[in-house]
Amino acid sequence: MFLLRARIYPRILTGSPYMTSKGETFTIWMKSLLYHAYGCTVFNSKGEIVYRVDNYDNKCSNEFLLMDLRGKILFTIRQKKLLAFGCWNGYRWSGSSINKEKPWFQVKKYCRMLMRDVACRITAGFDKYWIVRFANKAAFRIVDVNGDVVAEAKRKYSSSGVVLGEDVLALEVVPHMDYSLIMAFVVVYGLIRRRM
Repeated sequence: MFLLRARIYPRILTGSPYMTSKGETFTIWMKSLLYHAYGCTVFNSKGEIVYRVDNYDNKCSNEFLLMDLRGKILFTIRQKKLLAFGCWNGYRWSGSSINKEKPWFQVKKYCRMLMRDVACRITAGFDKYWIVRFANKAAFRIVDVNGDVVAEAKRKYSSSGVVLGEDVLALEVVPHMDYSLIMAFVVVYGLIRRRM
């Protein structure tokens, strides 16, 4: 009976799932757990769901919500329409409210002809990051202004060495980063690639 109950009701995490003093490896499944919804599901290294993104409208919508396991909204991500390039604003939730006047971060898509490997530029307050794509379509890195890697996503392999589908990624995040912020960046990159 306990095993069945554990599968139906996921274990609630203790402590802050948003940042630790150690790095973390996440598994990102670019699918929503909800039927007829678009989004992604994020698991920590223990196999526990820690983040989810769900959209009930349609694929490639203009607004997505990044939530934790309990459904608490962490970020609202909205697309601004520009002529040639895409731009997304991320608004952090504080409790049950959102500051709609000033975005917490902004992501601007780069034209592939201008910057071959750089997919987009991210501004989060005074911090700047870039998402750099690899030759492998699914793989990418998030680097800071100094060129240091803060997160890297690659195709996920099973324990027996079998590569999983293109919609399953392993994301390594360095210590002392706000994981929820990195997940918000990953969500935007998924929107840029039209994976959600």
